[in-house]
Amino acid sequence: MPAQQPPAIHVEGLEKSYKDLTVLRGVDFEVERGSIFALLGSNGAGKTTVVKILSTLLKADAGTARVNGFDVSTQAADVRESISLTGQFAAVDEILSGRENLILVARLRRLDAPEKIADELLERFSLTDTGSRRVSTYSGGMRRRLDIAMSLMGDPPVIFLDEPTTGLDPEARIEVWEGVKQLAKRGTTVLLTTQYLEEAEQLADRISILHEGRIIVNGTLAELRQLLPPAKVEYVEKQPTLEDVFFAVINNGKNDAAKVSSVGTTNKEQ
Repeated sequence: MPAQQPPAIHVEGLEKSYKDLTVLRGVDFEVERGSIFALLGSNGAGKTTVVKILSTLLKADAGTARVNGFDVSTQAADVRESISLTGQFAAVDEILSGRENLILVARLRRLDAPEKIADELLERFSLTDTGSRRVSTYSGGMRRRLDIAMSLMGDPPVIFLDEPTTGLDPEARIEVWEGVKQLAKRGTTVLLTTQYLEEAEQLADRISILHEGRIIVNGTLAELRQLLPPAKVEYVEKQPTLEDVFFAVINNGKNDAAKVSSVGTTNKEQ
């Protein structure tokens, strides 16, 4: 039998303090290759600190961490070649257009056909119509989608997404979710930090909850649900959520527009 591959990410005993403030108090977890791992926690729990250590932007005070088989402390250059990071704020060049941003990153990664790659990512993230505009004219949601598209350039084996859908509208958020799922299907390992519980529920193969610098629970969604008492079966009238209303309204609007367009075409033919 072939030897089992080591996990894409291995974290053991990670500790970090800033003067008198202790942020991480011995964090342990593993992320299997090709899986989506969600790190949940409230503001100040230490999620971003974990990501910064794993992406070699910050040194831990104690503990060990390996990404794609490389030690983040002693093999930082190898780790950086293996990862892509999308932080909480969009890191895009506002002077360039969206397409030029993507082409620039493709060339920096020495990828073939950078223009083709840029056009494919613009289409994937619904930015084709605005690809030639300067990023300084983009809305916050558009910048975020462009930033995530840039992070997917070159299909790195490990991707860190630090609260990737903050500021996105519901449609854009679902587009990002689908993109993340497709990445995992192609074998990319995704570590996702989020405050949106629904996001973790939709995407993650495994979920860890980070609280006051420690992992207090780790498992699949089914395993985490077993921590609570069994659900009682009761009749409850289910009201549509705001998300249900939102998509019903915009989909009806699209259908109405399609009907008008169809009628207009028919009248011209007559």
